[in-house]
Amino acid sequence: MSEKYKAKDTEGIYFVTISIVQWADVLTRRDYCEIICTSLAYCQKEKNLTLSWCIMTNHLHLICSSPVLANTIRDFKKYTSKELYKSIKQNPQESRKRWLLWLINSAGELSSRYEKYKFWQPGYYPILLHDNQMMDQKLDYLHLNPVKAGFVEEPEHWYYSSARDYAGEKGKLDVVLIE
Repeated sequence: MSEKYKAKDTEGIYFVTISIVQWADVLTRRDYCEIICTSLAYCQKEKNLTLSWCIMTNHLHLICSSPVLANTIRDFKKYTSKELYKSIKQNPQESRKRWLLWLINSAGELSSRYEKYKFWQPGYYPILLHDNQMMDQKLDYLHLNPVKAGFVEEPEHWYYSSARDYAGEKGKLDVVLIE
């Protein structure tokens, strides 16, 4: 991966976007989103990841920091890709199973390392948030994403987002509110 797409400052807070290959709408089922949440919770506990977050149907946004962010994101993507692939493969309710598996397998075949499958697009495009104005702008962007997509009327109504925490409701993950 190019150096320009790696977090340089391990002490910083970054805005990160992680996208599914071909921007496919895979994260439309609760089971799949729960895999993401479980992995994020693990990274919080075991890898000191702090974050605000939002899961969309074909990508997720994080505002995060970790002592070794690049390794944390790498491990997160590796684990979730395996679990999501397995979940899609084993899900009898998945009406798009053949197409999704074809897409994920094709992306792996076309990758430079010729992998069996590839779930996530390469990179995570970290943007260092070096002041409160940038932090507020990215936090608004992250939480308003489901509203702008037309999924909900208010950010806190999106179940898979830290907007619930910021609205004073109990969210899915432990969130350290950015003030």
